[in-house]
Formats: sequence, structure tokens, C-alpha cells
Amino acid sequence: MSTTMRKIPVTVITGFLGSGKTTLLRHILSQANGLRVAVIVNEFGELGVDGEILKGCGIGCDETGQEREGQLYELANGCLCCTVQEEFFPVMEALVERRATIDHVLIETSGLALPKPLVQAFNWPSIRNSFTVDAVVTVVDGPAAASGQFADDPGAVDAQRKSDPNLDHESPLHELFEDQLSAADLVVLNKTDLLDEPAQAAVSRLIREEIPPHVKIVPACNGKLDLSVLLGLNAASETTIDTRPDHHGSADDADHHHDEFDSVVVSGAPASRETAIAALKHLVANHAIYRAKGFAALPGAAMRLVIQGVGERFDSYFDRRWRDDETRSSKFVLIGEDLDVTRLQREFDHALAAASAAA
Repeated sequence: MSTTMRKIPVTVITGFLGSGKTTLLRHILSQANGLRVAVIVNEFGELGVDGEILKGCGIGCDETGQEREGQLYELANGCLCCTVQEEFFPVMEALVERRATIDHVLIETSGLALPKPLVQAFNWPSIRNSFTVDAVVTVVDGPAAASGQFADDPGAVDAQRKSDPNLDHESPLHELFEDQLSAADLVVLNKTDLLDEPAQAAVSRLIREEIPPHVKIVPACNGKLDLSVLLGLNAASETTIDTRPDHHGSADDADHHHDEFDSVVVSGAPASRETAIAALKHLVANHAIYRAKGFAALPGAAMRLVIQGVGERFDSYFDRRWRDDETRSSKFVLIGEDLDVTRLQREFDHALAAASAAA
């Protein structure tokens, strides 16, 4: 088949907030070995943290560190499943124009995305003729799932309904979890180094209830998997996506609890890595925050510190030097429910001061 007629394979990486999608994406790109890959990153929130992390690793940049046009596409302040036509379609049109220079496309959805509407978009004639969904890869945070964060408790819900029949006891987290799994052609059970064997087996059973028998569950630590496991699955997911069950109806139904999630940004001047993480943990412990991520500028440090947290689990690392042309600041995006930015900023300031005093 000629280069101009072939369909370019697309891998969609989905999964809940903090499951390890960006880490998995980085590992795929580190093994590319000459494979020409275009990357689309979609985030929910004001800070393009995931795109910045990829740039910090040289993704989307040339040999001199300058941004290379047409390799990394960032779609922020929205969710692909709700903005397919406005955000996604123009990018795919641009990729069609560059198809002779692309071997594969990787799409990292936001942690709040429903994969189904995105995959359905690959049936549009202008996209269908040029691209095919090689696979939908759903990344699951093993420890979070093991803690029961996504498990429904019918008994508890029934008891609550009886005590107050007017309450809405839907679990948006659980529904998102199920819908991301139902679209999967491969499930990556991530962070298995933080699970013992019984916990890993329990999470695997939970996942298996939501996916067809032919869909494999692959364990991973820090998203480290061989490229052959992730690419070349030839699932053509767009041809079967309409048969997969979901909680939220057709692609035209964009109401999937986005209104129940908030994204806010707090900033400060942490004196150290430890004080920054301590202050963020304070916020997580006192508010319904599911994901925290951002960058810190530490006193005397020439490198930018990446901080990411899921629940009360945080990790951090220096990713690159601060550039001379950028403002060194510490900002963090918080994603959760019922978040008041004014209150959170005030508490963050107090927590930073308390952590610094205790250090």
C-alpha cells in the first residue's frame, strides 16, 4: 500500500486522573527508535502540565530544545469527548496534511474523558479515510482501585436513598471508570509495585467484570511496557465502538458529570520540595481533590521541579532547567469536586507557612 493511501494507526491512551497516562506516553516515545510519532495531549484544567512534562523530555522539540512544529498538539481547557468537533477535528485535518511524515499518532485524553465519543469521531469520512484506531489503551491506577475509590457499594447507596429519597447518589467516578474500561482494547494495570498479590488479584477481578474476555489486562510499574505490547494491536476500534456499553448514551450526549468536577490553580513560593508537598497534602486531606500536579521553582534551584499527586500519594522530580525567557513560579492545578479557589489559595498559603516553620 502506498504511503499516501495507508491508514495511519492511532493509539488512544485513556484512564482516570493520575493513573499514569503521561508516564506511559513518555515510555512509548522513549522506545520509538525512529518511529515518527505525532502526539495529542488533552488536559482538563488551566495549566498544560502534561504537555510541559513531555516538552521537558524533549518531546515536540528539535535538537536545540526549540519547539518543533507539528509533533506535539496540546488541547487544554476542555475535554475531547465534549469538544471533538471544535478542538479535535482541526488537529486531525492538520495531521492529514502531514500524513507522509507520520507513522503513528498517540492521543492522551484527559482523566475526565469518555473514550467512546472520541473513537466514534474516527468514523467521520474525512478522518476514516486517513486514520484507524489501533487500540484504546486504558490505564488503571492499581492502588486507587484497590482502595475502593471506584467500587460501587449498592448496600450503602440503598441505605442512603431510604434515609433521604431526594438525594442523587450517582457515583461519577465509578461511571467514568466503567466507561473508560468498556472502551478498552487493552488495560494497563499500573503501579503494581504498590500492590501485594491479593490486592492485585482483586483489582484484576474488578476490571475483568467491565471488559470482554478477549481484552487483556497487563500489569506494569511506572508504565514500563515493551512497545510491542502497546502498538500494532490492529483493533480498528472505530468499527466496534458503537457496540460497547456506556452510561452516557451517544456521542451527542456530552453530559457526563463534568459539572461535578472543578479545576483550580493555586500558587505560592515553597521554600523546599518538602514544604510544597506538605502544603498540597494538607489541601488533599481537607478537600475532595483527586489530582494535583504542577511545577515548583525552589530557591537556589536551576531546575524546574515537577510535583504530581493522586490522593495523598505524591511524587516529584526535576525535569529541566528553567529557561531565561520564562518566569520562575510555583503553580499547581487541583482537580476535584466543590473546589473554591479563594479558600484553597488561602489554605495553601497558610499550609506553606506552617510547613516552612516546622522545617
